[in-house]
Parts: sequence; C-alpha cells; structure tokens
Amino acid sequence: MKTCVLHARSAALSLVVAAAWPAFSQTASSPQLRETVVTATRTDQSVGEVVADVTIIDREVIKRSGAVGLVDVLARVPGIEITRNGGTASNSSVFVRGGENRHTAVLIDGVRVDAQTTSGGTSWNAIPLAQIERIEIVRGPTSAVYGSDAVAGVIQIFTKKGQGPFAPVVSMGYGSQHTRRLDFSASGSVDAFDYSFGVSEGSSGGFNVRPIAGQNPDADGYKSSSANAKLGLQFAPNQRLQATLLRSRVDSQYDSGPTRDYRRISRLQTAGLQLQSQWTDRYSTRVGISQGTDEGEEVIGVAIDQTKIKNLLWQNEYKIGPHLLTATVEERESEFLLTTAPRIERTKSQSGLGLGYAWSEGVHTVQLNTRHDKDSEFGGKSTGSAAYAIALTPQWKLSASAGTSYRVPTLYQRFSQYGVTTLKPETGRGTEIGLKYAQGSSEFGVVAYQNKVSNLLTFLSGASATGCPRPAVGCYSNTAQAQYEGVTFSAAGKTGRFGLYGSLDIQNPRDVGLNKQLARRARTHATLGADTRIAGWTVAADILLSGKRFDTAANTTVLPGYGLLNLSASTALSKEWKLITKLDNLTDKLYQTASTYAMARRSVYVGVTWAPL
Repeated sequence: MKTCVLHARSAALSLVVAAAWPAFSQTASSPQLRETVVTATRTDQSVGEVVADVTIIDREVIKRSGAVGLVDVLARVPGIEITRNGGTASNSSVFVRGGENRHTAVLIDGVRVDAQTTSGGTSWNAIPLAQIERIEIVRGPTSAVYGSDAVAGVIQIFTKKGQGPFAPVVSMGYGSQHTRRLDFSASGSVDAFDYSFGVSEGSSGGFNVRPIAGQNPDADGYKSSSANAKLGLQFAPNQRLQATLLRSRVDSQYDSGPTRDYRRISRLQTAGLQLQSQWTDRYSTRVGISQGTDEGEEVIGVAIDQTKIKNLLWQNEYKIGPHLLTATVEERESEFLLTTAPRIERTKSQSGLGLGYAWSEGVHTVQLNTRHDKDSEFGGKSTGSAAYAIALTPQWKLSASAGTSYRVPTLYQRFSQYGVTTLKPETGRGTEIGLKYAQGSSEFGVVAYQNKVSNLLTFLSGASATGCPRPAVGCYSNTAQAQYEGVTFSAAGKTGRFGLYGSLDIQNPRDVGLNKQLARRARTHATLGADTRIAGWTVAADILLSGKRFDTAANTTVLPGYGLLNLSASTALSKEWKLITKLDNLTDKLYQTASTYAMARRSVYVGVTWAPL
C-alpha cells in the first residue's frame, strides 16, 4: 500500500509541475472564469476581488468532461474527493478539504437543499447534471455568510438564464450497460421577459454493485427524469423578478440481501422567487423566498423520509466608493418526516442576521463578515470571518483568511431509534494562506489550510455503545475532534496546441482523539487533464489518482489506492450537429471508494447534440 501511495504522490507531483510550467507564458483568456462570482459572499464580485479559494465550472467545461453525473464533475476539482456506493445513481458523498459530506452547504439557484436523515448532507445523485449551467465552489469555513452547515465550504449550482432569440438544444446518447440519455432545453428572451427550461430522461441497466457473498448478484440499474424552468422579468430599469423551479426523480436499485430487488426513489425539488432592486447608485436589495425538498422512498418496506427547507432572505447592499456594506436577514424552517418506527414528524427553525464589509482599492482587498443565528432548539450562535489579499504584482496575489463555523445535528440524529436528544452542534475554526498566479489563460495556485472541528458527530456501535440509550443498536454522539489540514496545488494553461490542467492535494484529515485517519479520505489525491484539436476533433484525457483510504474509523479496513484514465472526443458534424464520445476507466481498473461496493469498470458513451443557433 505504501508503494501505491508513493507512486501516486510522485506521479501527481510531476504531472502538476508539467501542467504548471507552460502556464506562465500564455495570454489567452480562460474559458473557466466569469466576470463575477456570487457564492463567496452572496454579492456580485469580480474575480479579481474574491479572496476566498474558489473554483468556477461553466457549461463548456461540463460538456468537455463528458461526465454523466454531477459527482463525476466535482471529482476533478482541487480540494474535493468523492465516494459512491456503486454507479451514477448510487448514494454519494462529497468531501471538501477532507470535511464530512454534511459540512458543505449546497444551493441550487440560491435555494438551500439538505437532508435531515442519518448524518445529513445533500442527495448528490438526485441533482441532474443536464440542467446545470455553472457551478461555484467555495472552500473553507463560510458560516459567517451562510449560517449552519458551511463548515468546509459551499457549492452553489446555477441553471441557465435565457437571453437572445429562441434557442433549442436536443442531446441524446447511448453507452455501456444500456445507458440512455435524452435531454431537451430551450432558452431566449422577448423584450423584458427571459426564459429557460429543460427536461431530461435517462436510464441504465447498471452492473452488480455488491459482488460479494450474501448479496443479490443482479445488475443494479436506474431510471431518472428531471425538469427545470427559470423565468425573469425586468419590469423596471432597476427591478428584476426571477422565478426558478427544478424537479428530479431517480429510481435506483441496490443490494441489501441475497434475493430481493431493493430500490430507492429519490426526489428533489427546488422552487424560488427573487426580487432584485437597485434603488440608487449606492443602495440595492434582494428579497427571496424559496423551498427545497429532499425526499427518499424505500420501495421495499414503504419507508419515506422527507426534508423541506423553507427560506426567507432579505439582503441589503450599500456602496461608498471602494467600500461595500451588507446586511442580511434570513429565516429558515426545516420540516422532517420519517415514516418508519419510531415515526418522526418535527420542525425546527433558525433566524440569522449577517453583516459584511468589503474593501478593494489598489493592491489591497479586505473581506469581513459576522453573523448571529438563533436556533429554535440550540439557542444563539455567532460566527465570523476575516480575509485579506494583496496583489504583489499584476499577476501574483497573496491571501490569508480565518473563520469560524458550525452545524447543528439533524433531527434524525436526535429523535430516531439511534438518536440522542442532548447532542451538541459541531463547531469549527479554520485558517488558510494562499498564493495565486493568473495571466490570461495561465493559472497557478497553492493554498495551505487547517480546520479544527469540535464535538464531531460519530456513530457508536459495539463495545463503544455502552453509554447509548439502546446499546444494542448504537447511537450518535459528540465523541470526536477532527482536524483537517493540507496543501492544495493547482495549475492550468496552454503549451502549443495543448491545454493542460492539474491539481494535487496532500492532506491529513484525522480524528484527533483516536489519532486515526478519517474514513474514506485519502492522504493524497490528484488530477491531470489535457486537451487538443486534431483533424477537426477536440480530444481530451484526464487522470484521477488517489492514495489508500480506510473504510472504517478504526482504520482496520483498507481501500487500496487507484488511478483512472478517461478519454473523450468531440467534433462538429455540421453547423447544427455535434458528436461526443467518451471512454471512462480505460484500463478497466477494479477499485472501491466504499468497502464491498464496486465502482464502474470500463465504459463507453456516444452522444449527439443538435443546436441550430
């Protein structure tokens, strides 16, 4: 195992250096960067004014990746690891800088999504990739802006905004395991009204995700469908009303016994209404009301778990020259329903007041935020963050930041048969320092970080469950203290006809009390990608490398390290038609990110897209 990790680490280092070296001489603009970033502070900021460690993924990057699921896109992002219990539609986790899956706040068009079940977090498999136009990822504690949950970072997903003439797009494809996809979308604008909508369907015969004794040896496939709409009305020069709606349904098979065909139906829905107003040259407001629903249904046993998050936001911005003052009032209500015994039907609420100050002038940028939340069950909690950046040259920027964070236990963790009502919120304190270079399409960055989390929630079982209300079944407990620390290197650029990017993460996510590596997170992981044009084709390849992981908190079950090679190619068949092909796991690597759960072997996918404009 040590040899595998050392090989992965040395290979990743050399690949990242190779990607970074040519990046310094390029001047072409990068297709990944937009003019503004919203997620870092909930305000529009130019890329140059953002102090936080941010990655932006646009639709072109998503299409070039050839990915089928959202998690596959995130797996290529610096500072992020993923685990999955099988195929695309299986239960998935996203670890930002080694933090727990529940430690990342997730929003879709500003609508919060989360589940109050088990350990909490987002149902990643239910978020449809076909509807996504852009993804903004903020790494580091962000509770001073978003309240509970943002311990490790924030991921916000945006669907497309309509503009210009009516523009339809149809995509269809077929691949290994009888995987099928059909997507239709259209967007445009008429005078002050803009619109965008889409529908998508997919299915796969799947493969046997648990190839072990005692489990059903059948193939575990899925069926999925989704729809979204975004409508906007500029009813006055400085007044815009926007409505968003997204719905998805995933029916996926899984193994939990020798014969039965276990299936889980995941449903996700987001709805939001937002009014943006620019009252004067200095003062603007944003008022939003939204609801996010995460629901799971176990077909065998007819068990249902449902989380509804209702949110009301009032944000104020006031500019005085280079200074920006913000004040945010937010009300959040979470409803949880669980139909299995003991039945749970409970509601909790949080109210928050956040204040922010930003200043950017000359070579200096400052960002300060503070927030106080009042939880209906845990009382008041204050968080804060401070960040500073200085432009050493027009290309080089040095930054440093510190922040506090927290996440309250889920209602399942407190009131289910495994629950303990006296659980405490998890609390975090993080710091980071970064150095970044950017010129044209050339980018290089190194960020060192540390995030200490107290009262970490873990599940006790066996001998450790003696203090649980029901020792025979186990329980949740604030028994651990975690420390997430590491260094992330990233680079992108061009050399000749080749575009290159790479990242390397060297981290140490550990349980301080046990002095053990946290489960399912590697000490080293890396990516390397390259693309070029050959005879009218855009050809791309990427390599994903991971060191060994442990499947258990006690570090007794080892998951070996692995390396994956993926290829994709696309070409324009005509002005309106485009062909894309992809080959994942070229070497047919046998690997696992969760013990006893197989990941997909070599697979092929071929698709065509019709876009008349």
